Amino acid sequence: MSRSLHDQTLALAGLFQASALVQQIAHRGQCNEASLETSIRSLFATNPETTLDVFGGELTDIREGLETLAAIMGQQSKPEDVEILRYTLNLVHLEAKLRRHRDMLDVIGSRIDQARHTASHFGYTHPNLIGNLASVYTDTISTFRQRIQVTGNPTVLQREENAAKVRALLLAGIRSAVLWHQCGGRRWQLLFVRRKIIQHARELAEQSRQLP
Repeated sequence: MSRSLHDQTLALAGLFQASALVQQIAHRGQCNEASLETSIRSLFATNPETTLDVFGGELTDIREGLETLAAIMGQQSKPEDVEILRYTLNLVHLEAKLRRHRDMLDVIGSRIDQARHTASHFGYTHPNLIGNLASVYTDTISTFRQRIQVTGNPTVLQREENAAKVRALLLAGIRSAVLWHQCGGRRWQLLFVRRKIIQHARELAEQSRQLP
């Protein structure tokens, strides 16, 4: 896996995209369906040739993440920006903890592999698959002492389909955090290489807008 700034930015965009979708669902109960599919599909990309292949192979697939990354790392001017950044940093922290639990990683990998049939049969955004992936998150990552506290509209979050989407997206966020680490991403870079990451994310987002 390449450890270039390009690949690190793509992986980080995947992380921000998952976090942004969590925030949208928690407050409104809906999000961009194409972005949701990209994030969920990334969980099943176990042998990608490139980092972009994890997200479908096209910059348009990860555009929302690139734009969110550039905007939020540039400045957190809105309450939702702070929430998205909090989810992102918490996912990075949880991924670091997960790396020290090889047995849990194996369980997650095995159960995602078992869900492939559901994904191929029903599609990546079907409630059956979302519920399946949500249970993977609940049975593994949620058992850590530190949990991600998702804030939003209580009425929205009480609906099981929304809670399931949030958990499945948090699992996808962990997957992107794993990818970011594999590409050489480290927490200190979010502070010291921030400007380069923002600039490259903006360039990639602009490229994605020029694609047919």
